[in-house]
Amino acid sequence: MRQALALAAGVQGAVGPNPRVGCVLVAPDGTVVGRGAHHGAGSPHAEAVALAQAGESARGATAYVTLEPCNHHGRTPPCALALIDAGVAAVRFAIPDPTTSAGGAQTCRQAGLEVAEGPLAEEARAFLAPWLFAVEHNRPFVTCKVASTLDGYIAAADGSSRWITGPAARSWVQGLRAQVDAVAVGAGTYRIDDPQLTVRDFPVVRQPARYVLGDVHAEGFSTIPGRDVTAALHTMYDDGVRHLLLEGGATIIAAFLRADLVDDLVWFTAPKLLGAGTSAVGDLGVTSIDSAVSWHVTAVERIGDDVMIRSRRA
Repeated sequence: MRQALALAAGVQGAVGPNPRVGCVLVAPDGTVVGRGAHHGAGSPHAEAVALAQAGESARGATAYVTLEPCNHHGRTPPCALALIDAGVAAVRFAIPDPTTSAGGAQTCRQAGLEVAEGPLAEEARAFLAPWLFAVEHNRPFVTCKVASTLDGYIAAADGSSRWITGPAARSWVQGLRAQVDAVAVGAGTYRIDDPQLTVRDFPVVRQPARYVLGDVHAEGFSTIPGRDVTAALHTMYDDGVRHLLLEGGATIIAAFLRADLVDDLVWFTAPKLLGAGTSAVGDLGVTSIDSAVSWHVTAVERIGDDVMIRSRRA
């Protein structure tokens, strides 16, 4: 199962609306005969990739899958039936599928396969947390990334902002982009910075979708006009986005924070001082320390000369 999780984690690029899934097929003698991972909607599921690699060796094997095999007729056939037809003897899956594609475990049991749930369930839930959150709440899981100076500015008084953080931090963010379904900025950031919002440091099967939120024409981007960030998230969810990376600027980040729509905050602090400029976050309506928005720190890491603090809502 650890190998299956590693296969899923190794998938680079957008996969929404589907989750990242890995599968390993093990023969009765303990030999791994097939490995597979899912690379996005319309592409073969992890089980199908592993079965194709295993061929006849799949007969009598045990399938280790990070998510319950699907039982859904969609762009691809149900994985449960594929496992049955291949003669797989047993299925071990980490966590059940919470969507309408569920039911694969029962189908396999009814066909006489030995089925067990739970190996490395905690690790699988942590890995799939953004996708699980999205399907439960019918909106994308939102990771917000901020890069500021020590005194909390994201741009100097003249508007310049390249580069506040160093190359190591920027490469780390490229890796983060490779793990989400979409990247978004506000209209102001788009006008000022003309960002690419693409993954350039890592090979990806599919680039994340790019959104500009606000009233602006953005060539090559999907635009969502207006200021209703909740409605914008529902639009993106309908587009297949399950994990969104919000990269600024201050106004749109404040709007998401005020609406309690930031689930994961990644804050880079560079060892620089500006003294004036654009604050990292706009007005949150907070007037006292007692009403401050509190967060729980989940990770602190030095990346190059910069410090990254990752937090979830307390």
